[in-house]
Amino acid sequence: MKHGEKERPPRCTACKHYFITHDTSFPYGCRAMDFKSWRLPMLDVLESSGRPCMYFQGKERRGG
Repeated sequence: MKHGEKERPPRCTACKHYFITHDTSFPYGCRAMDFKSWRLPMLDVLESSGRPCMYFQGKERRGG
């Protein structure tokens, strides 16, 4: 990371707790925080707490 660059928060799509729901009003979910949202959960977490998600855990890569 270069001097002056902000660290990007982890993306929900790379987290093992993230899931797609079957609820058209709230299509994205987080199992760690037990909620669904109409937008990526990381945005709700950042907006409500002012901090990036602390529950992020990267998905395990599938072997190949």
